[in-house]
Amino acid sequence: MISIAIVGPESTGKTTLAQSLAKQFETVWVPEYSREYLNALDRPYNQTDLIEIASGQLRAEKKVRKKAKDLIFLDTDLFVIKVWSEFKYGNCDPWILQQLEMNKADFYLLTFFDVPYEDDPLRESPENRPELFDIYEKELKSHGVNFQVVQGSSQKRLEQAIENINRIR
Repeated sequence: MISIAIVGPESTGKTTLAQSLAKQFETVWVPEYSREYLNALDRPYNQTDLIEIASGQLRAEKKVRKKAKDLIFLDTDLFVIKVWSEFKYGNCDPWILQQLEMNKADFYLLTFFDVPYEDDPLRESPENRPELFDIYEKELKSHGVNFQVVQGSSQKRLEQAIENINRIR
């Protein structure tokens, strides 16, 4: 099974792309667990919550993986938690880094910040999308993972993603 993670700054179309790709390839996608976790939290989150979010994301992937065909789409992965932790707190918990090394996706789609920002109570940094994009790109390169940037309209992104996925299958 090939796992494809969609990563990038907030409000850059990751969920839309994950859903569209799962539909296109008649398989499943794993939602971003942090939304579920943060919506249930009755206080502001802190850095230690990121460990719970990472753990929940891995559990969700494992559960959904059982329903997948030959492809599974991840509407985030531990790269997102690592980047956010380092961006917001200046460091990342060693457990998250260890889990990232052991649970990398087979292929990454990095969403560009050329779509309009959609306000959401869980989003924090609309003005930092260019900076965060650069961080994601550097992280993916430094980890030597196979990735492709997708940009443009939702349809263009979907077409670019399908083309790249068909190349790696």
